[in-house]
Amino acid sequence: MKGVFVTGTDTAVGKTLIACALVRGLRAAGRRVAVMKPVAAGAQRTPAGLRNLDALLLMRAAASSAAYADVNPYCFEPPVSPHIAADEAGIAPDNAKIAHKHAQLCAAADFSVVEGAGGWLAPLSPTASMADLALALALPALLVVGVRLGCLNHAHLTRGAIDARGVPFAGWVASVLDPAMARLAQNLRTLEELLGAPPLAVVPHLREGLDTLCLERAARQLLAG
Repeated sequence: MKGVFVTGTDTAVGKTLIACALVRGLRAAGRRVAVMKPVAAGAQRTPAGLRNLDALLLMRAAASSAAYADVNPYCFEPPVSPHIAADEAGIAPDNAKIAHKHAQLCAAADFSVVEGAGGWLAPLSPTASMADLALALALPALLVVGVRLGCLNHAHLTRGAIDARGVPFAGWVASVLDPAMARLAQNLRTLEELLGAPPLAVVPHLREGLDTLCLERAARQLLAG
């Protein structure tokens, strides 16, 4: 069983769009893909209950028929840090429960794509973070780097934190957030040096949607690795 835990250098760096494109690329390569958004803070009330857009997009990309509660077992309404939302709801996310649901989802899949919330060390509780969740799922981390001023520091710190937890590094994707960023090419070269590998894909700044062509190459590299 192969899979990745999609994390980012920050919130709102394109994790969901890139995770969905990766799912579509894997499916185009003939793979059955399980998806999961274990913890989500920021949801809408619907007749069926709380629903998070990121989780719904992942399910649509995978053409998943799984129960929503299995894909997104912890869903909170306010768009705040997950540990705050969980505390306000009186719920403590259980990584063992998440790992069990992940194993069930993976039973009929070749590859899993799990999207974290926020950045690598975003807290889930007073004692746990997204890093602990990735470790519990035994998945390598795929880092989405939000390319804008300050990204060199954020990316380098995140890569060091991933290594410090003993989580394998699956690679990184450059998500260009600032279309007018000065010295973009030089920054991408520096990121390659700091992260120890070329990017699996460089996603240009896009206001709507995401062209999956460059990420299909990333999917093939992940499958090969």
